Amino acid sequence: MDSSDAGWFAGTDRDDIGAAADAIRSGESDDPRDWPSLAVESGFADTEDDYYEALHAATMAATRQAVRERERADDQQLIHAVRAMDDCLRVANELAERVAEWAGSSREDAGTGVEYARELAEADDDGPLVSLAGRVRDLDDEAADLRSHVERTTPEVAPNLAAMAGPVLAARLVALAGGLEELARKPAGTVQVLGAEEALFAHLRGHAPSPKHGVIYAHEAVRGTHPDHRGSAARALAGKLTIAVRVDHYSGERKPELDAELEDRIERIQERDVE
Repeated sequence: MDSSDAGWFAGTDRDDIGAAADAIRSGESDDPRDWPSLAVESGFADTEDDYYEALHAATMAATRQAVRERERADDQQLIHAVRAMDDCLRVANELAERVAEWAGSSREDAGTGVEYARELAEADDDGPLVSLAGRVRDLDDEAADLRSHVERTTPEVAPNLAAMAGPVLAARLVALAGGLEELARKPAGTVQVLGAEEALFAHLRGHAPSPKHGVIYAHEAVRGTHPDHRGSAARALAGKLTIAVRVDHYSGERKPELDAELEDRIERIQERDVE
């Protein structure tokens, strides 16, 4: 068979699903052909129905391969880590509130927060309240370990974004977008409000003003700017973060000048506070 007539199945063993999946993922053709008939003529399939069965099996295997590769990607591993960190923090704080309420009904020295739960976990008492406080301590420790992992990993996945936003905020942005590539494709205006989806939807329904920022509020460039100018600071930051993540995704080259450009822009915005 001439190469121009060869389908994805050319040279592939009908029973070798792995090879068939690879052929599906890597094959291409400039023009459509009557692939079922060609598959029967070449001996790959006994009938056209048999061809479609083989095609279905190969495409399903190719999809599973792609999903596994996607999940193993560094940015996806980072997403799992930062989400797990945030889950641990959320649950630890929720349980710490329960510990405080419980302790308040039985202890004169009851306190509040995760720190109190950590103190209570060290008490010489094997009761359920102290045991629950121990769970809070363990979750807080796990969150700290995950944070250290995120801080080490993010600069490897997105060096410019991590340097500009800080590793944890950078990881949260990647997680909110669904991946580094997805974040790199978003316009600056979308990056600016990532994490503020509920406020944005309320605005679109006419029930609230447009949000000025999402999770990037945690950045000192926004949080440290006078409220009157935070919208400008958020736009400037989002614009620079968008450039940084695109450099990370498309080239991976570290560009310190981006940090300097952001610092200069934010300084000029914050100077308005004293005018």
